[in-house]
Amino acid sequence: MEVLKERFGQIGSQPVHSFTLRNDHGMEVTAINYGCIITKMNVPDRDGEFENIVLGHDTLDEYHKDPYFLGAVVGRVAGRLKGGSFELDGKNFTLAKNDNTSHLHGGLKGFDKVLWDAKVIDDGVLFSYLSRDGEEGYPGNLYIEVTYRLNNDNELSIQYRAQTDQKTLLTVTNHSYFNLSGNMKRDVLNHSLQLKSSRFLELDEEFLPTGSFLDVKDTPFDFTKGGMVKAGAESNHSQNVLVGNGYDHPFILDVNHDHEIVLKDPESGRTLTVETDEPAVVVYSGNSLKAEGDFRGVPSRKHLGICLETQAFPDSIHHPHFPSMVLDKGEMYSSITKYKFGLE
Repeated sequence: MEVLKERFGQIGSQPVHSFTLRNDHGMEVTAINYGCIITKMNVPDRDGEFENIVLGHDTLDEYHKDPYFLGAVVGRVAGRLKGGSFELDGKNFTLAKNDNTSHLHGGLKGFDKVLWDAKVIDDGVLFSYLSRDGEEGYPGNLYIEVTYRLNNDNELSIQYRAQTDQKTLLTVTNHSYFNLSGNMKRDVLNHSLQLKSSRFLELDEEFLPTGSFLDVKDTPFDFTKGGMVKAGAESNHSQNVLVGNGYDHPFILDVNHDHEIVLKDPESGRTLTVETDEPAVVVYSGNSLKAEGDFRGVPSRKHLGICLETQAFPDSIHHPHFPSMVLDKGEMYSSITKYKFGLE
């Protein structure tokens, strides 16, 4: 295992660095301390060809202008918050409405658009950030650490730890867009997905949970035995059509740390198994990627990548029957998600 630190750019007078984690098999994961963004993941196909399997850019300026949260850690609250406001202990907090009438992924300058401190460790890199009381409208001084580790089993782990000095909301995730074809040779519609999930959350017209749980059985949302991502793009199911022909839905995980999320590209042979202690995964099939701009020379287009966002139930503060995303003063927030790459 080795970690290579290089200069990536500069914000004002502050340097931005990239950190490339490389294991003994040649797998590489590169991240920068701006937004904890994963810029590249180089993994082999069945012929031993190493290629990048995440959407990304080569320059800091492109990430600064990026509207898609590419590869970033998003928070304080991943997903949407209805009305851009919430109440805690009788006090109302107003946030930016950066997605129509909703607050999305932490606001105008969430965790994805700030510079983190970074420390190289034996098998990875530890990013840390102090989010001040009132930042993006959230209460409490929140100290958060995000640790990326790579091992020789071709497994990347992302661990999140945080504490606050006031009651606040917190659920963070990584917003990488995966494309296992390698260097974005194809879109992800012919990727297969398997989820240990028997229910998903119904969304309203603003892509917010209605509060209802829907059974996946006999729908394009049934990935319990595996299915193609294109099922959602080709479906006339009202929930698929609603989000732009595809998926942007929270799936409730029936199990944790037990091969609960498996993505495969049959043509390259690459597989990705995701395990987490979070209660849900938002599967987003890149429905809103526009046909403008590019990712390292590959033209942007719909369904070019798929996000697997492990997190709490979105907007749970407005749904008392959902598991809470409230973090109390002094309480330790801790979460881990593992991404294991393989072949078949």
